[in-house]
Amino acid sequence: MTPFEPQSLIGVGTGIYTLPDISYILHLPTGKVRKWMHEYWQLRFSSSAESGFSHGSGKELVTNFLTLIEFFTFYQLRQEGVSAQKIVKAHQILAKTFRTKYPFAKSSLLTDGERVLFNGDAGNIIQADETLQINIKEAIEPFCKKVEFNDDDMVKRFYPLGKDHSIVIDPKRQFGQPVIGDTNILAETIYNLHRGGESIDTISSLYSLTVGQVNDVINYYRRAA
Repeated sequence: MTPFEPQSLIGVGTGIYTLPDISYILHLPTGKVRKWMHEYWQLRFSSSAESGFSHGSGKELVTNFLTLIEFFTFYQLRQEGVSAQKIVKAHQILAKTFRTKYPFAKSSLLTDGERVLFNGDAGNIIQADETLQINIKEAIEPFCKKVEFNDDDMVKRFYPLGKDHSIVIDPKRQFGQPVIGDTNILAETIYNLHRGGESIDTISSLYSLTVGQVNDVINYYRRAA
């Protein structure tokens, strides 16, 4: 079996997320997140990765930023009509191809609604099936609208409201909890002040934030509620 690149599950810079955290950040039902973690990541994907995707159990179960991103990608693919069976097959093939247990957080994953595709080294689109045939065709990129990649083409940040808003999920800051822009200010801190009755202008002045950034926080938590 092709060896995978060494990657720690939970540690400094990986982010730490409970299943409710993932549900809240991605705006998905907790029950669905719990089912996906068990049925796909733990039972099907782990057989290829030769290691698990979570640490602990029950309410103490936690996972990392890259698994959160894979949840997001999985959801996007399902929304585009790709069957769970095809997604599992693609995950297994891409994991071996990219030598990573997190292939759905690698590069700009594409889908045409039927097959799962990824960017090939030659700039073509490689079809993720047993033949790995090259396909040149137009595909949509919902995954790329809310993520930013590092130099290794692995997702490094997630923007739950989109890149034109200031809420950022960055595993290297505040253990991966939502922060505001380039700061280390927890979005939850700002939202709690707003819920406590502080005005937007007062909050923006106290934390040297723009009114738009404070409104992004409020909209983020109202969306997730």
